Amino acid sequence: MGNSMARSLRFSPLILGIFLLAGFLAYLNWPAEEQAQQRRGGGATPVVAETVSVEPFAIVIEALGTAQANESVELTAQQAQTVKLIAFDDGDIVEKGDLLVELNNRAEIARVNELEINIADAKRQLQRIENLAKDRVASQQLLDEQRARVDALSAQLDVAQANLSELKIHAPFSGKLGLRQVSIGTLVRPGDVITTLDDIERVKVDFNLSETHLASVSKGQSVTAASVAYPGETFTGQISTIDARLDPMTRSINVRAIIDNPEGKLRPGMLLQITVQKRVLNTIVIPEKALIPNQEKQFVFVIEEGIAHSREVKVGERRPGIAQITSGLSPGETIVTEGTLRLRDQSPVQILDTK
Repeated sequence: MGNSMARSLRFSPLILGIFLLAGFLAYLNWPAEEQAQQRRGGGATPVVAETVSVEPFAIVIEALGTAQANESVELTAQQAQTVKLIAFDDGDIVEKGDLLVELNNRAEIARVNELEINIADAKRQLQRIENLAKDRVASQQLLDEQRARVDALSAQLDVAQANLSELKIHAPFSGKLGLRQVSIGTLVRPGDVITTLDDIERVKVDFNLSETHLASVSKGQSVTAASVAYPGETFTGQISTIDARLDPMTRSINVRAIIDNPEGKLRPGMLLQITVQKRVLNTIVIPEKALIPNQEKQFVFVIEEGIAHSREVKVGERRPGIAQITSGLSPGETIVTEGTLRLRDQSPVQILDTK
């Protein structure tokens, strides 16, 4: 009988329920006991901290724009003729005035030579008539007719020389050539593209800004540009032009900047991220990782006498990795920057490093 009573007590649901309730109450009281133990000096959470200070903080405007060559042209022929000479290779750097292509010019050279001979003969005739006119042997009418003939031949020579010069294509400015589109013997016609020429020592970038930023930008203002092709590298320049009109649909204004490109890294067509500096504030700036979001509010842990206190702060402008604090912190206070996830309000902390 004693054994049967022991078995009934051992498996009684009431006793099992009492044990479960005791365990649940112990679980609920564990954080309070842990915090009490921490307040007594044990279990301090290791953290990395930073002293709050006032620092220069640049307020910037960011926009996207597409790079364009400072000067760009498609080189074409002005007359229909075959290619006689090609004096460049793909991608060459050329100077202003360099000969690039020469078209077949035998007929034009012959025409120029013919006119030069005719002009020389006409001038000799004119000189003879002028001498005769001095002795009143030749009439004034004959003298005028010969002068008119010399002038007409000279005008024809100018036209022939112009036609001859059009058969030589020179670089209109210094820059970088594109791909060659013709070969020797190719018949080119007016408008046919021979190659392209771009001046990329500086590039133009057009971008749009909201009308709210209109008062913050001006001609000559410094800008920086970045491209995904060159991570971590920036290119500097200045605003060269601000459009006179706003777009009535988007309420934005078009701005053009000239970006220095001495090494030729930026190419026409590249997408660039433009940063315009509006002004520089002296304000409290903290690492963005120190912020703890809670719904629509932001908090930080402020360390006072080894205890971390949760405090609400107001965040202003943000930059990658940093944030401006407009209220809630004072210079000289110490905040937690690493280890915030392991903290609760009033948690004791052990500072491993202070920046």
